[in-house]
Amino acid sequence: MNGKSNPPGKSGGERKDRLAEALRANLQKRKAQARSRRAGDPDQRPEGLPTAGKMQKK
Repeated sequence: MNGKSNPPGKSGGERKDRLAEALRANLQKRKAQARSRRAGDPDQRPEGLPTAGKMQKK
């Protein structure tokens, strides 16, 4: 944009390391979410709301 380019060096390696670390952290967070959803009880529907099979189309 401004005509400057990144100087060669280890900046590309540092960026890859940061991206890899962020990817690992995101994956661990998503796995923890999936485990907590599997371990928990299914969501309870409030009284008076029909299930999808009992809903009528108008």
